[in-house]
Amino acid sequence: TPNGLYCEKANVYIDPWRKVDKALITHAHSDHARKGMKSYLSHHLSVDILKHRLHKHINIQGIEYEKPIVINGVEITFFPAGHIIGSSQIRLRDKHECWVISGDYNISQDELIESFIPVECDTFVTESTFGLPVFQWEDPSIVFEEINKWWKENQSNNHPSVISAYSLGKAQRVIQNIDHSIGPVLTHPAVENINKIFRNSGVNLKSSMVVSDQQQDMLNKSIIICPPGANDSAWLNNIKNHKFAFASGWMALRGTRRRRNAEKGFVLSDHADWNALNKAVALTQAERVFVTHGYTKTFSKWISEKGIESSVLKTLFEGESLDVSNIMV
Repeated sequence: TPNGLYCEKANVYIDPWRKVDKALITHAHSDHARKGMKSYLSHHLSVDILKHRLHKHINIQGIEYEKPIVINGVEITFFPAGHIIGSSQIRLRDKHECWVISGDYNISQDELIESFIPVECDTFVTESTFGLPVFQWEDPSIVFEEINKWWKENQSNNHPSVISAYSLGKAQRVIQNIDHSIGPVLTHPAVENINKIFRNSGVNLKSSMVVSDQQQDMLNKSIIICPPGANDSAWLNNIKNHKFAFASGWMALRGTRRRRNAEKGFVLSDHADWNALNKAVALTQAERVFVTHGYTKTFSKWISEKGIESSVLKTLFEGESLDVSNIMV
C-alpha cells in the first residue's frame, strides 16, 4: 500500500513509512522505524532505542522472541534476525497462509546479537542490500583481528585510531569484538548514547567512554568509534594526528574508501552477503519470495531462475546500493 507493507486481516503494517495506527517494527534503523505511528510493537530491546530516536512518549509495546500474539485471527511472532540488537523477522500466519517479513538480517554468529533463526513459510519477504555475487564476507573474527593490528600499528606511531561505524549496530559490534587490552576504547557521544541505552536494558556490552578532554597521550593509545556523520566534522578535526578508517560492507567496492575519505577500509557488514541471502531463502522453503531494499531486480531474477516464484516489492526506501561498475575483484 502507499503507507507500507500491510496485513489487512490483522489491520497492521510492517515497517510503514507513513503514519498508520498499528506498526510492527523489525528494528530501530531509520529506514524501518518512522515517526508518527499511533502505536508500535517491537522486540523489547528495541523499545528504548525507538523512544530515543523517535520520541520518548511514543505508544510502544515490547515483545519477546518466539512468543506469539494473536490479532484478529492472525498469529504474529517475532524471531531473531541477527542484524542488530533487537532486530526481528516477523511471521504472520492464519489457517490459510504464512508470511515472514525478514527486515534486515545477518546469519553469521555474534556474541552480542541473538542469532538469526530460519523460519519456514509460504511467502518470504527478504532484503537484498548486498544481493550481488561480489559481496562475500570474510569471517568477522578475521576482520576484527585486522582492526586490532591497525590499532596497534597506529598506537606505536602515536596516532589515535578513529573508526567510522553506524552508531546503532556496527559500533556495538566493533566495541564488543576488538581487543580491549590494547588500549582505551572511546566513542563519539552519539555512539555512547546508544551504548548506555543497551547497557541499561541489560545488554552485556563491553566498556567504552565518550571522548572528552583526554590528554593527547591517552588519545594516542585509543581507538575511537564515531558515526559516519562525524566524518570531516569539527569534532573529528579536534583529534589531532589521527588515522581514519571506515567499517562497512561497502568497503568491498573499489573507490568507496576514497569517496569516504578513509585511509583504511574494513569490510564488515551487519547484513547477509550473497551466499547468506541465498541460504536464508532456501531455509525458509518458501514457494514465493518478494525482494526489497537493495539490488532487488538482480536478486529476484536470480531466485526466479532457481525455480522459485519471485518479484520485487517496492518500498519508499530502496535500501543502500552503490555503483558496481568498479567492483573490487
